[in-house]
Amino acid sequence: MATHPTHPDTPSPAPGDSYVQSFARGLQVIRSFSANAPRQTLSEVAAGSGLTRAGARRILLTLQTLGYVVTDGKLFTLTPRILDLGFAYLSSMPIWNRAEPVMEALVQQVQESCSAAVLDATDIVYVLRVPTQKIMRMSLGVGSRLPAYCTSLGRLLLADLEDDEVRARLEASSIEAMTKHTVTDVDALMAKVAQARKQQWCLVNQELEEGLISVAAPIVNRQGRMVAALNISGQANRTSAKVMQETMLPALVDAAQRVSQLL
Repeated sequence: MATHPTHPDTPSPAPGDSYVQSFARGLQVIRSFSANAPRQTLSEVAAGSGLTRAGARRILLTLQTLGYVVTDGKLFTLTPRILDLGFAYLSSMPIWNRAEPVMEALVQQVQESCSAAVLDATDIVYVLRVPTQKIMRMSLGVGSRLPAYCTSLGRLLLADLEDDEVRARLEASSIEAMTKHTVTDVDALMAKVAQARKQQWCLVNQELEEGLISVAAPIVNRQGRMVAALNISGQANRTSAKVMQETMLPALVDAAQRVSQLL
């Protein structure tokens, strides 16, 4: 697996005169909304985006005019039109339409859910997900974000970076113990990432959520660069890390290689 000194997901510094600050502030306002803050007052949006009330108000009214935000006079909420912005990425990457049948076949084979994700700074972002019919406690969909440090997808994607970049991203993460199993020490996490780099796969056992086990394999382009990762996740009450590694990992690796061949 190739390693590289930089990564396209790394935020770039503001490029001087070409930086459109008002546009950047608009994105800050949009990003202030989340599953934990789906409806916000003007003051909450201003605080969440780091803007003044006046600045946040101008942007919210602009977004409202464009149909991306609605308000009842007090609370502001994003509209479904905001999905156009995220799906513009997916529509520009037709590989995911072609990858979905591969993932569906894998789900049928292993009877566990399958997801594809990319790295974005300190997080992973789901770009495609094929769930199983079994009940999962964690509800995830396209666009969902999770911290990279405690997920199999995240550690594997981090493994494609140089060590200095991995450490920088880990140190920039809000690391906390999600469960009693979560590795939170940066040096220990560096070792986990190094192991994933050597193996070219990564298994995480109940570090993100109690009872949730997942294993990930890389999706690479023709230059050997990892552009995404594929994983299988299941509950500890019906599988184990050993079973997942021995019986599901080979099928996952095969599926990831088939998706890679589509690039």
